[in-house]
Amino acid sequence: MKLFVLGGTGMIGSRIVAEALSRGHELTIGSRSPEVAVLDGVQSVKLDVSDTAALAAQAEAADVTITAVSPRSTGDAIAESNAYAEALIAGLGGNRVVIVGGAGSLNLPDGSPVADVVPEAYRAEAQGMRQAFEKIAASDLDFTVVAPAGLIEPGERTGKFRLGGRELMTDEAGNSRISAEDYAVALMDEVETPTHNREIFHAAY
Repeated sequence: MKLFVLGGTGMIGSRIVAEALSRGHELTIGSRSPEVAVLDGVQSVKLDVSDTAALAAQAEAADVTITAVSPRSTGDAIAESNAYAEALIAGLGGNRVVIVGGAGSLNLPDGSPVADVVPEAYRAEAQGMRQAFEKIAASDLDFTVVAPAGLIEPGERTGKFRLGGRELMTDEAGNSRISAEDYAVALMDEVETPTHNREIFHAAY
């Protein structure tokens, strides 16, 4: 498949790129700093998500667009998250997109938002990404949002994890976690075999 990965140089995005390459896909990476994404056989282009015309052009040339952008560049995570959602809706049109979401978009077993109980340092980002998801879900976008577990960090690629819907999964000790490598496996499985069209789901151990 021809994939366009927006934000493919970050902690999660870079692992998605590595997983996609290991599966033999053809990749173009869009980034504010494309020189960071110098990889054999990968095309890199300079692109900001706010440039909806450029985003549309790349999406049209790809089978699937993957976005892995975090709202951390302006200091106003809520406004940035909402602008991000609006840019995706405006730029992607009818093209399929698989979006790296946030655990804050998930719900606790009682139905309350995870975004409301995350540590204060991350709350604005969690709430912003939740608002972005709601905006995307209300649009006509051909999307899937793949949220991580409550904790995602670099680790091992085991290929062993659980998939769940919007209710946050925890293990026997009450922890919700996934390695970035296994998260990338779950996301790429969805890219290759769509099973959550216009839905949010997540992966956790």
